Amino acid sequence: MSTKVADHILARLREWGVEHVFGYPGDGINGLLAAWGRAENQPRFIQSRHEEMSAFEAVGYAKFGHRLGVCAATSGPGAIHLLNGLYDAKLDHVPVLAIVGQTHRTAMGGSYQQEVDLHTLFKDVASDFVETVTVPEQLPNVLDRAIRTAYARRCATAVIIPGDVQELDYSPPTHEFKMVPSSIDRSGWTAVPSQTSLERAAEVLNAGDKAAILIGQGAAGARAEVEEIAELLGAGVAKALLGKDALSDELPYVTGAIGLLGTRPSYEMMRDCDALLTIGSSFPYTQFLPEFGKARAVQIDIDPHMVGMRYPYEVNLVGDAKATLQRLIPLLDRDRGREWFDELCASVARWREVMERRAGLSADPVNPEYVARALDPMLPDNAIITSDSGSVANWYARHLTMRGDMRSSLSGTLATMGCGVPYAIGAKFAHPDRPALALVGDGAMQMNGLAELITAAKYRHQWEDPRLVVGVWNNGDLNQVTWELRAMGGAPSFLPSQELPDVPYAAFARSIGLTGVRVEKPEDVEAGWRAGLEAEGPAVIEFLTDPSVPPIPPHATWEQMEATAESLLKGDAERKSVLRQGLKAKVQEFLTGSGRQR
Repeated sequence: MSTKVADHILARLREWGVEHVFGYPGDGINGLLAAWGRAENQPRFIQSRHEEMSAFEAVGYAKFGHRLGVCAATSGPGAIHLLNGLYDAKLDHVPVLAIVGQTHRTAMGGSYQQEVDLHTLFKDVASDFVETVTVPEQLPNVLDRAIRTAYARRCATAVIIPGDVQELDYSPPTHEFKMVPSSIDRSGWTAVPSQTSLERAAEVLNAGDKAAILIGQGAAGARAEVEEIAELLGAGVAKALLGKDALSDELPYVTGAIGLLGTRPSYEMMRDCDALLTIGSSFPYTQFLPEFGKARAVQIDIDPHMVGMRYPYEVNLVGDAKATLQRLIPLLDRDRGREWFDELCASVARWREVMERRAGLSADPVNPEYVARALDPMLPDNAIITSDSGSVANWYARHLTMRGDMRSSLSGTLATMGCGVPYAIGAKFAHPDRPALALVGDGAMQMNGLAELITAAKYRHQWEDPRLVVGVWNNGDLNQVTWELRAMGGAPSFLPSQELPDVPYAAFARSIGLTGVRVEKPEDVEAGWRAGLEAEGPAVIEFLTDPSVPPIPPHATWEQMEATAESLLKGDAERKSVLRQGLKAKVQEFLTGSGRQR
């Protein structure tokens, strides 16, 4: 029996070490689906409920598995549905390959059913590499290059394969004119900056007395080196949210998140520092970085395309974070005062006390901050945590303590809703022996999460540790946008756009054979989380939370953080009255900027 093009595609993916492909069937990839049958489902085809979920699952798989994520979809509508997840991969610098069907070559250009100009469709999201395979001999180079580019540039790439091409007999490229051979091997490599650049960077950092460090996801492989340089410089370490799991929050000098969802210690450190070292982060919000001219700054990033554009850095070191820090550390002075360092540690301790008090305030019916705070000590040290976009990202950013081998992520740059549950499902296939938790608002749950619970139910028995806990903050409101309306427009909630229908999330979970728990009182919050973590499979824990608890921004003073929370949570009657007035007097001065910022 001859080998078809579709057979060779799956064989080549196996050679690249691809073990899972997240997809949804359609006649545009019928040739591939038939090949999967002949290949005994290797690599495994993971069926989502929607192609957007396939792409999100591939992103989650890649983020948490440190490997290529692959998704597949049919032509036309299937390809279109992939876009949001692929843009998430592009903007968060995650290696993902999309394999997409297309109408037969004989019909192309004929306005045929489900014919879409896929090159035009994908030319931005897969700008580093998108190509259509039109003859079998073209296949190895196109597929190999798409995979190699996704890895090398940490991006989304796309390979388009017309349906009739999938079913052609495969023949490899020959040793002839205008044939392009290919190879699979991709050796490891490490980029390091020049010695002169390292010495210049050391001079900048040695000149400072109040050093601050900002890390992102690019610092994840350099945890020991980041700890060493922080202690050497007497610096605090702030984290962009994509780098939340790059360093333990138990360290006394880790000031936590930065940005609108960040902490007061991070805000103060950036305001007052005179030296800044950014490691593996492209955090874009300049207003949360030091005033221009106040701090001398150094950046370390693996991508020369991304350096030097977020702050007027004096030295831009292009290189791997771990290797670069190992060469930079010996050049730094070791005799430094500890006053600045001690101030930062004291500020971190105070922040933790403030967050604990805010979480302990009464609310109607449950304080959303308490829901996250109660989960924190229960988290296993090997947990994988995803957060959706919305107000829940505030509580994720501020109340969860990264420790041990915990991993966590969210949609950082795109800040799209609906990624929390599919991210967690992708993570479960990357690490089937670890528990996963998705923290999701009711808006995101209605958008994508409910349907994707069916996927979790479908595959639960294939995971060594079957726990996938979905925590739903149910407040009947698209809460983050509601707060933005009040802050930016000075308007109360516009109910036709913001009010959500009441959905029985826990009951839906039970209806498909999962654990479902509804929590309506503060005293039941811990028991709810415990039920999810002790369940023998996926679980939905639904918390009825108060939409009137404000996500106070980091530039509010310590006193404002506590006083505003107290005044808003005194009692039901006053709270509802304040909400009807749009919270102008008490909140507008605190809430500026977009809640989608990361």
